[in-house]
Amino acid sequence: MPNQIPVPQKRAELKNLSFFYGDKQIVRNVTMPVYDGKVTALIGPSGCGKTTMLRCLNRMHDLYPGNRYEGEIRIYPEDTNILGRDIDPIEVRMRIGMVFQKPNPFPKTIFENVAYGLKVRGKKNRMRIEDRVEEALKQAGLWEEVKDRLKTSALALSGGQQQRLCIARTLATDPEIVLLDEPTSALDPISTAHIEELILKLKSQVTIVIVTHNLHQAARISDRTGFMYFGELVEFGETSQIFTKPKDTRTENYITGRFG
Repeated sequence: MPNQIPVPQKRAELKNLSFFYGDKQIVRNVTMPVYDGKVTALIGPSGCGKTTMLRCLNRMHDLYPGNRYEGEIRIYPEDTNILGRDIDPIEVRMRIGMVFQKPNPFPKTIFENVAYGLKVRGKKNRMRIEDRVEEALKQAGLWEEVKDRLKTSALALSGGQQQRLCIARTLATDPEIVLLDEPTSALDPISTAHIEELILKLKSQVTIVIVTHNLHQAARISDRTGFMYFGELVEFGETSQIFTKPKDTRTENYITGRFG
């Protein structure tokens, strides 16, 4: 028998997920796996619901009244539905970190930015915090650039450095999944290349889901791609298949630039 390619393990799974802002439905009955140690890209035109769906994955919508989820988001291997009423959304956000479109460092030192989540989790051993801050900055490819100025303001960093700092801040708490919402849209091409290289290195350590408008970026860095349109997941599959042999005409029309 020919060797079969092993199917990757699921780290999470959306099951019939819908999301509502009040009475307005934004995400419609999405079922999608998130594979462990892989980069999953969400693409689609503006307003199609991809960022809204991304934020469901760490219950960011809980911060605003009137929002409502339906369906499930299950985390493996324990098979827990993180949308359950008995699940603490703050703990969910520790396990599933998020990096936003624009760099948003806190008005604190570089060190305090990265250490923030550790202190929220009750870590008090100074030496262990220092070690984890260094490790996270190395993971984010920023350590060599900032190791001699950890006590200076994070706001003095360049835009690309600030975004890598935000990634380091997210990584410091050892999340299982990292969500990236258009992480390079506010950056120059050189900083964008740094972030893309970083994502490719990080996927061996953490599962990544990225929303991007940049189709070339999705093709370069992701293993799986989902195409969203009007709140629906139209198609999901291996990135090479989505970009070369899409099964749905709407996917093909978007990929080829007929609309977007």
